[in-house]
Amino acid sequence: MSDYLGVDLAWGLGTPHRPPNETGLVAMEADGTVTDAGWARGVDAVAAWITAHVGPRTLIAVDASLVVTNPTGIREAERQVGQRYGRWKVAANPTNLASAASAGARLLDVLTAHGIGYVSSTAAMRARTGPAVFECYPYTTLVGVEELGYDVERPRYKRLDLRIPAAEARTRRAAAFDELVRRLRETPLDPPLLLDSHPLTAGLADPSVLHGPTHKHREDLLDGALCAWTAAFWERHGDDRVQVLGAEPGFPTDTAATPLARRGGTGGVAPPTDAADEAGRQPVVVAPARPSQRGPRG
Repeated sequence: MSDYLGVDLAWGLGTPHRPPNETGLVAMEADGTVTDAGWARGVDAVAAWITAHVGPRTLIAVDASLVVTNPTGIREAERQVGQRYGRWKVAANPTNLASAASAGARLLDVLTAHGIGYVSSTAAMRARTGPAVFECYPYTTLVGVEELGYDVERPRYKRLDLRIPAAEARTRRAAAFDELVRRLRETPLDPPLLLDSHPLTAGLADPSVLHGPTHKHREDLLDGALCAWTAAFWERHGDDRVQVLGAEPGFPTDTAATPLARRGGTGGVAPPTDAADEAGRQPVVVAPARPSQRGPRG
């Protein structure tokens, strides 16, 4: 049993001819100790790992779209990621009912069947009487927690920068990954994140290699650790340092930042929050935030 679980859920669900992509998994205690870490393939294997680690009030953070109710377009929570974190070059991939990326929704269904609840507000998170799951996004954690020092833009530790030659892009990506791990290991954090407390997460401090699949393998585990720590951060700081995207309307649709306004439109109405699903669950993303990142005008 662990206090916090982090799941970097793979987008690919697999086909009869191709196995599902890897999911990074990390279990963490309240004092930052990593008690288990690894990888799994497929929703059923991920759910089995989660259910084997949950305790009476385990909080589970998943990097995937869990609740999706919009038929087309982008969820309001995803829109607000770009609105509030775009200055740091952070945006979210759009998800809707027509999307192929349904792994998160499938995982939520399986976890619900095992008695794991879903929380979409700080009040519900604090009041939970059993294990609960929520959605997060590692990039918003990295730029939203000021102590980590990403004041200008997100670290480029994931995808290659297509503006430069591939060999240079791989080198820069590896350097960004190693620098991120260094900051996570050396920055005093509240709550702590003790990557060195487990052999697999301690291995993230080894110098990165340029081989793409090896880098992705390590990245998935690091994101799992960031998800688990986001759960601990939310419980520790609540609304003081975390915002719940999608729980309130975002920017007006007609502002100086939109094509409509540039054509001379005025006024504007904020888009509504997305509808709750049949179980009454609201689509939201839990995101650590600096003061300048908060609220519709942040």
